[in-house]
Amino acid sequence: MENRNEGLRIRVRGIVQGVGFRPFIYSLALRHSLTGWVRNTSSGVEIEVNGPLETLGAFVTAIQTDRPPLARIDQLETESIAPDHFNSFEIYTSQPEPGQFIPVSPDTAICADCRRELFDPTDRRYRYPFINCTNCGPRFTIIQDIPYDRPNTTMAGFSMCPACQHEYDHPLDRRFHAQPTACLVCGPQISFYAGGSRLAEREDALQLARAWLKQGKIIAVKGLGGYLLACDAAQPQAVAELRRRKQRSEKPFAVMAFDIPSIEKHARITDPERDLLRSYRSPIVLLDRAKKSNIAPLVAPNQTTLGFMLPYTPLHLLLMEPEPGFPEVLVMTSANLSEEPIAYQDSEAFERLSGIADGFLTHDRPIHMRMDDSVARVVSGRLYLLRRARGYAPDPLVLIESLPPILAAGAELKNTFCLTRDHYAFLSHHIGDLENYETLRSFEAGIAHYERLFRIQPVKLACDLHPDYLSSRYARQRAAEQSLPLIQVQHHHAHLAACLADNNWNSTEPVIGLTYDGTGLGVDHAVWGGEVLLGSYQGYQRLFHLAYVPLPGGDTATRKPARMALSHLAHAGLDWEPDLAPTLALCAEERTVLRIQLEKRLNAPSTSSMGRLFDAASALLGICQVSTYEGQAAIDLEAACDLNESGAYPFLISADQFDPAPLWEALIADWRKGIPVAALAARFHNSVVELSVQLCQAVRSSHNIQTVALSGGVWQNRYLLTHSIQRLEAAGFSVLYHHNVPANDGCIALGQALIAAHTD
Repeated sequence: MENRNEGLRIRVRGIVQGVGFRPFIYSLALRHSLTGWVRNTSSGVEIEVNGPLETLGAFVTAIQTDRPPLARIDQLETESIAPDHFNSFEIYTSQPEPGQFIPVSPDTAICADCRRELFDPTDRRYRYPFINCTNCGPRFTIIQDIPYDRPNTTMAGFSMCPACQHEYDHPLDRRFHAQPTACLVCGPQISFYAGGSRLAEREDALQLARAWLKQGKIIAVKGLGGYLLACDAAQPQAVAELRRRKQRSEKPFAVMAFDIPSIEKHARITDPERDLLRSYRSPIVLLDRAKKSNIAPLVAPNQTTLGFMLPYTPLHLLLMEPEPGFPEVLVMTSANLSEEPIAYQDSEAFERLSGIADGFLTHDRPIHMRMDDSVARVVSGRLYLLRRARGYAPDPLVLIESLPPILAAGAELKNTFCLTRDHYAFLSHHIGDLENYETLRSFEAGIAHYERLFRIQPVKLACDLHPDYLSSRYARQRAAEQSLPLIQVQHHHAHLAACLADNNWNSTEPVIGLTYDGTGLGVDHAVWGGEVLLGSYQGYQRLFHLAYVPLPGGDTATRKPARMALSHLAHAGLDWEPDLAPTLALCAEERTVLRIQLEKRLNAPSTSSMGRLFDAASALLGICQVSTYEGQAAIDLEAACDLNESGAYPFLISADQFDPAPLWEALIADWRKGIPVAALAARFHNSVVELSVQLCQAVRSSHNIQTVALSGGVWQNRYLLTHSIQRLEAAGFSVLYHHNVPANDGCIALGQALIAAHTD
């Protein structure tokens, strides 16, 4: 009996445009001998197909299992319809739908096929720095509007040659409707500039840049989302000069190597780390440094880790190509002065970077949206993002529940913003610290771009409780101008909610939130940061907090951990003995002023910050007395830990707080016994681990809750995180921690949005 044709309409939503989805459907239909059509719409991809029922079922299954590498299917709906009399399968023109939207693919690393062609002398794109296809290349950084068609990208000014046009038009070609398609004949080109003059073009520009890098010079390289500063990572003088010019004294630099074997000469790599480095997202991955590495210590001062990435664009691959005498590893750090956003426009880069870079390897493909590199590490075999940017943004989080259009403005430091619509939360790329006009402009431009791209008109705004954050000021002003409700969200409640959202938590049941952070304004106007919350999206209770101590000088204490150490000692009733490291770090006059501040509480707000507790321990052990970048004292303290040490010190837990006074007394006593600093640093960490378990056990006893969420910048500490997870799980707790969004303030906007959605 002959199989009767049936009809099927399929709607697919997700990242299904600009990733080769239509040609995939086309070839899949031909393979199954089906007839019909496929087209893009403003909300995704629509398909009508005719064929035998069994074949249609296999076709739908294959859509989900064999989809293109960059495609992500968030929703697939099928509807039986009457079969039409199609004679073939075709790709129809796009169908606009007013007000609809789709997710947009992030920029992605060069694929294996393009990499092979790049180094194939017989290929017409041999050594072309902008080779790409539907499976790789720029996306978000070149999009000006949707639909994602070439006229709506920064490639609009490059007319395709006949050969590229043929590939672009052919449904079975890998470059079918790949919007950045180009070649040496018709596409963007590279140039090398120095001293305001163009010295070379095309291959000559590349080779001149490589020659200057071999000589120890500093080069600004235009990448996907902005300029990067490069120099030989093994030349101490070059690295030191880059630090001097960039005004970045100690914060670690990222580095780039050509391939995994090159990285393995300098770092230890696990299989999950190797997979992450090679992934199409291609972030910077923090790896344990190998003792045999010849990378200059100044690349990551006092650290046991190195932030490595692989070349993610064809230009980077050509620049890093191995050759005798050429550096095996290059520093590859964001091109900016300290605290400024990354330079991404050519004129801006030449002006802002002229005092840093000796030369510029640039190109004429404009960047529409600046984008930093993402930073990640692997924890317990899983992704743990520290900075969410290239390769991840604007890829949305898919939420279990549908949310109204909300704009959450985020925090002051490590700012991101978040826009929600339906089941999507579009957490922005890393904006940076909102401490200057340039970063504020980047923040405002990013919001406008996301709103336009995803057709979102917020009906509600959310921001941090702190009234002076620039993000909060923006939200207040916009709410007033547009007569929109504004929800002010406590900082650490936002951390808790973000962790829940990151783990697809859909229960109204509260969880224990260990929110260990640096700074966040509390409802009592103190500076919170060491908090044990019991809460959900709907609300929270503050059950425990680190005992309040004065924060002498406010932000000055975050830059001078010695001040924080002496504040903690004074609060614990311990003398500032003259041989203690923080006592020695401050002159007599500064100690006198500090003592007056503490006694009279002059510019010394109360704080329960866990971040400042780590600062104090770092200073007390003589590890870091002055922080040149956020979190340095705690980072250096972690790097000093003896991984084999198991000792710990007590906290005093009473009523609703936990006091470190007994810890300080025991720590100083052990230091006087001559116990090595590495052991003491580990004991301090172990103390916080044991404290966390005790606090959770106390909450479980009183509230019968055994799910714990870990959020806040302090949880970027791998030693603390991994040991805490192990101990909590061993004690019978279910532990939620971050994966897809950072634990630091880069997650705040997501939490604000979820809380605002559950606030009337």
